[in-house]
Amino acid sequence: MATYHIETYGCSSNRGESREIERALRDGGHRPADGPEDADVAILNTCTVVEKTERNMLRRAEELEDVTAELVVTGCMALAQGDAFREAGVDAEILHWDEVPSHVLNGECPTVTPDAEPVLDGVVGILPIARGCMSNCSYCITKFATGRVDSPTVEENVEKARALVHAGAKEIRVTGQDTGVYGWDNGDRKLPELLDRICDIDGDFRVRLGMANPGGIHGIHEELAEVFADNEELYDFIHAPVQSGSDDVLEDMRRQHRVEKFREVVETFDDRLDHWTLSTDFIVGFPTETEADHERSMDLLAEVRPEKINVTRFSKRPGTDAADMKGLGGTIKKERSKAMSELKMEVVGDAYESMVGETFEVLVVEEGTGDSVKCRDGAYRQIIVQNAAERGVAVGDFLEVEVTGHNTVYAFGEPTDGGRPVDEDPAESTPSSA
Repeated sequence: MATYHIETYGCSSNRGESREIERALRDGGHRPADGPEDADVAILNTCTVVEKTERNMLRRAEELEDVTAELVVTGCMALAQGDAFREAGVDAEILHWDEVPSHVLNGECPTVTPDAEPVLDGVVGILPIARGCMSNCSYCITKFATGRVDSPTVEENVEKARALVHAGAKEIRVTGQDTGVYGWDNGDRKLPELLDRICDIDGDFRVRLGMANPGGIHGIHEELAEVFADNEELYDFIHAPVQSGSDDVLEDMRRQHRVEKFREVVETFDDRLDHWTLSTDFIVGFPTETEADHERSMDLLAEVRPEKINVTRFSKRPGTDAADMKGLGGTIKKERSKAMSELKMEVVGDAYESMVGETFEVLVVEEGTGDSVKCRDGAYRQIIVQNAAERGVAVGDFLEVEVTGHNTVYAFGEPTDGGRPVDEDPAESTPSSA
C-alpha cells in the first residue's frame, strides 16, 4: 500500500482534478500521509498564471523532491511548461492529471488493509468484500502487504451492504484486491451469489463491481454474466486488467491469464448484455516487452475497444522480481506510452460520441466543478449535468437525460424533464398558484 501527499494550486478546476486523483488512489487502497516527508509519492498539481507563480511552482517542486521518495507533477504548468521542471533539474514524473492514478497504482491490485470496513462517502458506499489475492505477479509489491485472499462469508458482506443502504448509500462499490477470487480460500466461487444477494436488498441503489483479474473471473464468467443480465441494480461494468496483448509478456509478468481467456470473458459479456462498459489496464514498457509485443497490445486495444482504459508506464517496485530485470530505456517506454495513450483517446472518444442523441436513466453520484453534477448511466459511463442547482438536481437523484455532447472521456447530458428526478410525481413538484 502506497501513501500519498497532494498539494494543489490554482483554480477550482485544479482542485476538482486533485479530488479525482485522490478518489482513485483511495479506491485503490492507498492512504494519505501526514506530510510529504512521510509519503511514498508526492503529487504537485500546478498553476501557471504569471511568472511569479511559475517560480513558486519550481521552488515547491524542488522542496518536495528533497523530502519525498517520488514526485509527480501535474496541472497547468506541467502540461504547458513541463520542460521547465526538467531544465531546473527537478527529478519528477510529468503527467496529465488523469494519468496520475494509474502511474501511482503501477498496475498493481488495490490494497485492502486487514481492518478495512465499509465507508459511506456522500451517497457512495465502499464495501471491501475480501483482503488479499491469489496472484503472484512479478511486478507487484501489493502482495507483500496483503497475502493470500481472506474472504468473509456472503452473509457478513450482505449485512454490511444492507447497513450502507440503510445509511443512505445510492451506489455500492464492491472492492477488493481481486473481486473475482472472492471465496476461493473457502473452496467455493462465491462472487455471483454475493452480487445476487446484494441486489436483493430493499432500496433504490446501484452496485459497481470493482477490479477482477481476467484469470480470476474466467472460471465464473458465464454465471457472472447471467447475474449482470438478471439484476438492473448492477452497473453493466467490468474492470478486468489485461496488462498486455502478448502471452509472452503475460507469462513474464506471471499473470494467471492469457489473451484468449480475456477475449472469452469479453465475448461472453458481449453476448449477454446489450450495453456494457469494459474497463481494462495496460502496462507499457515491461522489461521483456519487445516492439512486437507492444504492437500486440495495440492490436488488442483496437480490437476489443474498451470504454475505459488505464495506461501505465512500467516502473520498478523494490523487492519484486521484475525490479531485478534489465529495464527498457525511458525513451522507449515514453514513446510506447504516448502511442497507446493516443489510441486510448481515440477509442474512448468514439464510445462517448456514440452516446450523443441517446437518452439514459442516470444516478447523480457526486458534485462536479461549479454548478454541475456527475452522473452514471446503467453502464457506469460518466455524464455531466450542468446548472444542476437551478434545475433542482441533487446528488442521489435518479434522472432521465439526453446526451448532447462529450469531452472524450465523459458526456454532457440535459435532463429530459427539466431536472425533476425519475418517478417523482409531477403534481407534487409543481408550485401551486396563489
